[in-house]
Amino acid sequence: MLHTSPPRLLPLLLHHRRHIAAASPPSMTSSPNSLILVLAAKSTAEIELAKLVKDTNAITLADNDDDKEIAVKLYSELREEEKVVVSFDLGRYLSSIGTDRFGRFLVWSPGLNSTQDVVSKNFGVIPVGSVCVADVQFKGRGRSKNVWDSLEGCLMFSFTIQMEDGRMVPLVQYVVSLAMTETIKDVCHKNGLPILDVRIKWPNDLYMNGLKIGGILCTSTYSSGKFNICAGIGLNLDNRYPTTCLNAALQELTSTSCFLQREDIMCYFFNKFEKFFDLFIVQGFQPLDDLYCKTWLHSGQRVIVADGSEGQSVDNVVTIQGLTSSGYLLAIGEGGQMFELHPDGNREAEARSLSKHQRSHHLKTWTSSKGWSEEN
Repeated sequence: MLHTSPPRLLPLLLHHRRHIAAASPPSMTSSPNSLILVLAAKSTAEIELAKLVKDTNAITLADNDDDKEIAVKLYSELREEEKVVVSFDLGRYLSSIGTDRFGRFLVWSPGLNSTQDVVSKNFGVIPVGSVCVADVQFKGRGRSKNVWDSLEGCLMFSFTIQMEDGRMVPLVQYVVSLAMTETIKDVCHKNGLPILDVRIKWPNDLYMNGLKIGGILCTSTYSSGKFNICAGIGLNLDNRYPTTCLNAALQELTSTSCFLQREDIMCYFFNKFEKFFDLFIVQGFQPLDDLYCKTWLHSGQRVIVADGSEGQSVDNVVTIQGLTSSGYLLAIGEGGQMFELHPDGNREAEARSLSKHQRSHHLKTWTSSKGWSEEN
């Protein structure tokens, strides 16, 4: 259980000093010229660490935030009238979290550029497993530098992971995705609600009823023999636009007034993710593979892929079977040849569904890995 800060944490805290605004309140609203960050933690030792982070002015944000006034507050020191205006129920969340490492140290903001920036810029300042959650993101990010529309009502959070085996790093996003789909099922079941059928669209999207309702972004850096990973999640919870959201789907299925809450989903997620991650670290992805393939959209899907081997582009009809050991799509061609399929940027088109009775699955363009066969 995480009760103390890493040995190198204090020097880093003392090094990363920056201007912090004097405590204001009870206003809890960020603006283009100022940011509010509230630190909260589970245990007494973690609360003391949060106080140290605040007192040493250690929080660092992205370079384009340098001109903003930053107010850092401790949830444990807020007055009751201040706690009331914190839109994320930190007390409820912390009382329910049951993990040993993940999600126990939290940074909340009513609005900031990107939760991913906060956790990535402060990897050595806040404990591994820390999470940053915001009501609104001004510059949310998606895969391949896409912009994620971060509307109010969307659950947006990022957290940190650390690993030593680089071969396993590409598979972490699948563990995150699976933990979130299972979380949604668990929270619905716990509240006596209809189970929402949220599926994974490889490699990092969440879909419901044919519409995208979430996405996963994992980035990593390598330092001192370890991979520092930042996992970001965006999930349409209460925002019906630009596609649809979980609570809108529940409203169509039930007359109950009980709907999904951000705090419950995030708490259940970390409880689920920690179990999956511990299993993943010890045994690899194989124990999770069956559940993952039952949850994604692609098993048995037939697509056309562009094989660019030997300088020529050849279309091959293949059927998706599962994942390769490196985390790409495993497919088999009509002649029995095995293919490892890689996403080719964000362009739509060349991968087309072959079903005569269904519309295109809108998969990304796939390129096959030359030389990958059943024998090797």
